[in-house]
Amino acid sequence: MNAPASHPTAHLRTRPVAAGHWRAFLAVARHLNFRAAAEELALTQSAVSRQIQALEDEVGVMLFLRHTRAVELTSAGAQLQRAVAPALERIDATVRLVRQTSGRRSVAITTWASFASVWLIPRMEGFQHDNPDIDIRIDATDTIVDLDTSDVDLALRYCLPGTVDPGAQRLFGEQLAVVASPWLLNSAPPLRRPEDIAQFTLIEAGDAHRTQNLEWLSWRRWFELNGHDKLQPKRWLYFNYAQQIVQAALAGQGLALARMPLVADALATGDLVEVLPGLRLDSPLAYWLVVGPRSAQRPEIKAFCDWLLLQAEATRKAIGEVPDPDLNDDLA
Repeated sequence: MNAPASHPTAHLRTRPVAAGHWRAFLAVARHLNFRAAAEELALTQSAVSRQIQALEDEVGVMLFLRHTRAVELTSAGAQLQRAVAPALERIDATVRLVRQTSGRRSVAITTWASFASVWLIPRMEGFQHDNPDIDIRIDATDTIVDLDTSDVDLALRYCLPGTVDPGAQRLFGEQLAVVASPWLLNSAPPLRRPEDIAQFTLIEAGDAHRTQNLEWLSWRRWFELNGHDKLQPKRWLYFNYAQQIVQAALAGQGLALARMPLVADALATGDLVEVLPGLRLDSPLAYWLVVGPRSAQRPEIKAFCDWLLLQAEATRKAIGEVPDPDLNDDLA
């Protein structure tokens, strides 16, 4: 008969490990000293030692090598330290955030990055000045967030009228305009006719021809509608995001076929100039406000929406948009 193994395989545990054990483990791993870990945790040295022993029993392996005057992490202990330390740090940070924001009024907004950067954030100072007790959280993502199930209060979206959520409020529509920096125009040949555009670098969305809706925003469509479908520019400059197109135009890197709501402020200040203003391109896309059903009655949400609709009205005036009386879009 074979002799029994001196270190039988431990039964694999599946139950969760107590958080206190992990905190004791991390304290010992930091200090490599049971006494110092006990002082940090305001426990006795024997209590910390018992927690480490209980954790090792739960995991099924030794996590520390105990020497006469030192403690050393085993390879398993080091592996667990790398995994557990950031996890507990995130939990502690979240708890601090929940404690700090408990009872505070807040508005959580989801929108896409370009709109947040170019239109929303530059206007936020006015709302914050008038509502200093309301916290704002902006979640800038291209992913559509479900307002019925998420912790987001409202969405600012960009889409065709037929695809928007029921009950959405139309903020403003869109035209495309050829824009450039004054510096570029002053240093380049005169630009008086559509064919003069061929002398410039043209800035465009890199996926304009691969995405159905963005095809409306393309230079190719502008060429076709103006009778120059064979025209080729000096060179092309492509970007993934609308804010990058605006930034490149501001930097004088070329002509942009820009969305008017996103460049209205730059045109008003003279940082950009509209080129060939009689040749704007209509877009079927529009900008919308969607309020989550669970948030609509909160006073802070109403205050933010009222402020937002005033900002939208100012943008409509800036881009010269005339409300369509046949649209039930809550235009002021």
